[in-house]
Amino acid sequence: MEKGLQEMMKPKVSAFDSKALEYESWFEDEGKLIFATEVQAFQQILPLLSRPWLEIGAGSGRFAQALGISIGLDPSIELLKIAKSRGINAFLGKGEAAPFRDGTFGTAFLIVTLCFVDSPLAVFKEVDRILKDNGKIVLGLVLRESPWGKLYQHKKKLGHHFYKHALPYSFAELEALLVQVSFSIEAVISTLFQKPENVKNMESPQQGYSPSAGFTVIMAGRI
Repeated sequence: MEKGLQEMMKPKVSAFDSKALEYESWFEDEGKLIFATEVQAFQQILPLLSRPWLEIGAGSGRFAQALGISIGLDPSIELLKIAKSRGINAFLGKGEAAPFRDGTFGTAFLIVTLCFVDSPLAVFKEVDRILKDNGKIVLGLVLRESPWGKLYQHKKKLGHHFYKHALPYSFAELEALLVQVSFSIEAVISTLFQKPENVKNMESPQQGYSPSAGFTVIMAGRI
């Protein structure tokens, strides 16, 4: 019985493990300008966030390094190796069962992560547990109703090795999920209004929600 419990708690092999180098190369090629645009959107709210900061689904640590997030959690062993090389204090694990004590963090980031988790509600409940009383949840995501979300859904149907595992959410669904754990949206930043696969310029982020935005940053605090 003890062995069975250990097997259940052991992190499964991540879908990103075998494609870690391909994942990384995207940021150096077609994703370079997209990444810079997304980072700029986050910078609008960083001064509002208390530390320490944690990124759940930190992957290779690209966002963590760019935003100054020192601690990361991810189920991919291969991506965590890269994150550690970037100076991130990286832990192996999943957002549904974070290996941290209650009330540890001031802010928890989930950047292009929620669509890949088994249960977003379970992740939010766990985030609620590990955040301080005045803690914030910060989401960075591609919403289902956006042009980019529709493209990724199409790629999912075609069996794309990354997007076939993704389940994007709408703004309304995210708002409802946050309310279930007694969090409410306090700020929204929208960016990436250029057409998918045709990003040629940096963009200035805009305040507020827009279904036309390819990338949306949401900050939520306790009700």
